[in-house]
Amino acid sequence: MKTVKLLSACLLLLPLVSCTQVQNKGGDAATEQKVEALLSKMTLEEKLGQMNQISSYGNIEDMSGLIKKGEIGSILNEVDPVRVNALQRVAVEESRLGIPLLMARDVIHGFKTIFPIPLGQAATFDPQVVEDGAWIAAIEASSVGVRWTFSPMIDVSRDPRWGRIAESCGEDTYLSSVLGAAMVKGYQGDSLNSPTSIAACAKHFVGYGAAEGGRDYNSTFISERNLRNIYLPPFEAAAKAGAATFMTSFNDNDGVPSTGNKFILRDVLRGEWGFDGLVVTDWNSAREMIAHGVATDDKDAAALAVNAGVDMEMVSYTFFKYLPEEIKAGKVKQSVVDEAVRNILRVKFRLGLFDNPYVDEKKASVMYDASHLEAAKRAAEESAILLKNEGEVLPLKENIRTVAVVGPMADAPHDQLGTWIFDGEKAHTQTPLTAIKEMYGDKVQVIYEQGLAYSRDKNTAGISKAVAAAQRADVVIAFVGEESILSGEAHCLADLNLQGAQSELIAALAKTGRPLVTVIMAGRPLTIGKEVEASNAVLYSFHPGTMGGPALADLLFGKAVPSGKTPVTFLKTVGQVPLYYAHNNSGRPASSHLKPLDEVPLEASQTSEGSSSSYMDVGAQPLYPFGYGLSYTTFKYGKPQLSAGELSSKDVLTVTFDLENTGKYEGTEIAQLYVQDKVASVTRPVKELKRFARVTLKPGEKKTVSFELPISELAFWNLNMVKTVEPGDFGLWVGPDSQTGDEVFFKVVD
Repeated sequence: MKTVKLLSACLLLLPLVSCTQVQNKGGDAATEQKVEALLSKMTLEEKLGQMNQISSYGNIEDMSGLIKKGEIGSILNEVDPVRVNALQRVAVEESRLGIPLLMARDVIHGFKTIFPIPLGQAATFDPQVVEDGAWIAAIEASSVGVRWTFSPMIDVSRDPRWGRIAESCGEDTYLSSVLGAAMVKGYQGDSLNSPTSIAACAKHFVGYGAAEGGRDYNSTFISERNLRNIYLPPFEAAAKAGAATFMTSFNDNDGVPSTGNKFILRDVLRGEWGFDGLVVTDWNSAREMIAHGVATDDKDAAALAVNAGVDMEMVSYTFFKYLPEEIKAGKVKQSVVDEAVRNILRVKFRLGLFDNPYVDEKKASVMYDASHLEAAKRAAEESAILLKNEGEVLPLKENIRTVAVVGPMADAPHDQLGTWIFDGEKAHTQTPLTAIKEMYGDKVQVIYEQGLAYSRDKNTAGISKAVAAAQRADVVIAFVGEESILSGEAHCLADLNLQGAQSELIAALAKTGRPLVTVIMAGRPLTIGKEVEASNAVLYSFHPGTMGGPALADLLFGKAVPSGKTPVTFLKTVGQVPLYYAHNNSGRPASSHLKPLDEVPLEASQTSEGSSSSYMDVGAQPLYPFGYGLSYTTFKYGKPQLSAGELSSKDVLTVTFDLENTGKYEGTEIAQLYVQDKVASVTRPVKELKRFARVTLKPGEKKTVSFELPISELAFWNLNMVKTVEPGDFGLWVGPDSQTGDEVFFKVVD
């Protein structure tokens, strides 16, 4: 029996252990001297120019004129290397001080080679896959001159109605912290000044994922305690991982827009965490404080933002236009502007832009390199979640001769790429239909009938053809889900059922009696209870990107084995929102013994069905809990053993347990460790993820897995708003998801 010891690696100890890249932090005397020397030469207009970011537009001569005058510090959305060099040449060779531009782009889950959406990457529970995806995106994007991306988005996201959940790492604070830090490391590499590195931007700071009603840009009402315990830790982890930049969020929290929030920008980010990078607004969010009702006009908005701690403004141009007046009026100090410019110049020096501002236009293309495609395929394989496999329909057996491939997502090269793919190209997408034909066409006959033209299609005329195809096949694979346009920024939904006539398609296919495998490609967790019940097997793939087709084909035919886990709770119905695993207990926890609504007697007494925190119609449990996912094999967990029953806050708890593959296939299990603080000065979550590991086992193989958990990581912001570990009793579980596992206990003593 082998032993797997999972040591206290920096990524698994975030945010308590700093993995900071030393060269990206303050304290580099040579860089600071260069910053100060350059700052001393700048006029106020040139300083404000550095604080001004514009979006590239058609007339390069107009932009060149502004650059020559020192009026622009950063340009976003320019990906033509010839134009990038032309603009940089004006900045470096024709402006008075020769300060290079910082070229930016939203590179969210790939540049040309598109990886699964971030929510899909989170389903891998694999920091290395996430880091590799960011690294490949950086290589491709930097080859055309992009040196700054607005990623990772590490908003803890617990409302699937919110379209931007697709860009997140899901509902869990710890998972978001670990994977956010991995993205930062991937984008920025070992050194920011490498020509293939791009500056990461931790966004949206902070609380954006809690938008009221799941409506984008909406207000949040997060207490300081919840802000610190739940929403801030992923950003602290990103800062400790060396993130070069941060972006403010659109939302106001408790009435204070993030772009004008001194507490989060100056007190927490700068003061508590020591961040010395660049803070940028989101698109026009400085000016939008007028609509929020906290600024009277553009001048007021500009002053409010810079005084709060913003360094650079995205596109709204209020800093450059109005800050001179605000400085003259004494509403903004010159020192505030100087500090903002220091932060901007520091990032430019760290990126090596002063030494190497240009991109090599003659360099051979790195787009879609074979190694990039292979990494994207691996990510798509690991991100797929097997939700159901009744009768072991999957993987498809060797006696299967005819396969009916149906559904609007079977051959949707654009839509399987997902949201935020400005530079993705559907011509390079490998769809499931194409992959099954090309990779397995020699083993099975493929009958293809789309059934519906696209996910929102309500025309049911094609369903009969799909049914006829199913009746001729040994097995049916239905590819359904969401088009890419149905998730992402401003693409929120109140109804999370499958759109169009997709439910009717699944129901009709189920009636054929043929084994039905439903593959769902979407940007969020949908309410799919009916479809799951109608299907023999269900494979969920958050929009899988360029290589989604080959990945899903190999999973269906057994060349790969599913290992993904749900990074967010799957609801039975949208009426359960918000529902997440790490909730606080109520005084009357949910009961599992409620009768179905139809069985409640007429004229029953008010308390006849008990009084607990639940819904009479659907109960309190989700369709699938956080961390859930099946495999083609089965795993057996041994009872966790603890290194000690009593520990102090300075000790490290070692948790060991046996994990055995009891099935027929080699597979990878994502073992998860959860902890509960039983009694504290404030109510604590019923469970919190503290460790996870991907463990690969051959059939019959058993390994002893070991986690190390410093007791200091059990600290939280208590009743007195002090971050501390309170002594007392704790429960601990190790298992395959957030609802499974034997509980063991330990005590923390003073």
